[in-house]
Amino acid sequence: MEYPGNLFVVAAPSGAGKSSLVNALMEVDAGLSHSVSHTTRAPRGQEMHGREYYFVSNAQFDQMVLQGAFLEWANVHGNRYGTSKQAIEERIAQGSDIILEIDYQGAIQVKQIFQNAILVFILPPSWSELKSRLQRRGEDSPDVIDMRVQNAAKEVAHVKEFDFVIINERFELALFDLKSIVHAQRLKYSAQRRAKAETFSNLQIP
Repeated sequence: MEYPGNLFVVAAPSGAGKSSLVNALMEVDAGLSHSVSHTTRAPRGQEMHGREYYFVSNAQFDQMVLQGAFLEWANVHGNRYGTSKQAIEERIAQGSDIILEIDYQGAIQVKQIFQNAILVFILPPSWSELKSRLQRRGEDSPDVIDMRVQNAAKEVAHVKEFDFVIINERFELALFDLKSIVHAQRLKYSAQRRAKAETFSNLQIP
């Protein structure tokens, strides 16, 4: 089924700057809204329930899986993350542009359900820089950081399954690239045809 709204899906290894880029994009693009995922992990730093994530117990997450409530869900670094299918469908059916921050497994699952979804992968400039960013974040032990870097190599191997790739070496340039992808997608024939159906009809464009 086609919807008037666009669905952008952004994935990246931990530490590549995905959340910072998406947050910066949303500050300058009022037409985008963020989808809040459910997770079984504990909040980090200043994270709040309902803002960064819906923080739920394993039992609550299990119940949502059984109810088929998730568009996609995956186990990442020992915790589970899921995206509400109903919430996404309702908002893009209303013409909203939604952006998801999820891991590569979830992104591929979303594409199977929403064929018009636009998948964007954020790469670090190097493995050493990725590790340095994780260390500067100051949230994980050395063992956890090593695990995240090892997992990142597996995640990056799936980059060819994405529509667009951004290398986040300079934040300002990476943000410009992400803004360009969103803007260009809105101007594609198929997206304009969905979003501006009345205009196309008035112009008698089949």
